[in-house]
Amino acid sequence: QVQLVESGGGLVQAGGSLRLSCAASGILFSINTMAWYRQAPGKQRELVADITSSGSTNYVDSVKGRFTISRDNAKNTVYLQMNSLKPEDTAVYYCNAPRVLSWNRYYTYWGQGTQITVSS
Repeated sequence: QVQLVESGGGLVQAGGSLRLSCAASGILFSINTMAWYRQAPGKQRELVADITSSGSTNYVDSVKGRFTISRDNAKNTVYLQMNSLKPEDTAVYYCNAPRVLSWNRYYTYWGQGTQITVSS
């Protein structure tokens, strides 16, 4: 059974920092791309950042230079370090494994989400 469990959300003032963690189980973590998405009220879910098995990263323009995605394959965990947070970063953040191969089919998996609220 695949599980993605996020932690680290909360309330922070603008300019502050938070680090999200996502612990994965049930997948061969080291070979899979991992991602963070977010969804603000009334908006579509958007990709924030992703990281490949080789460590290549990709960010949405609005977080470049402020957020850093990383992974620890020994701990089956992906992180999102968020600095210089802005009120517009307020959203529910989701951990995602977008393309997991199982029995010749690809599946996508989501965590339960964690709320980030940035106050001005």
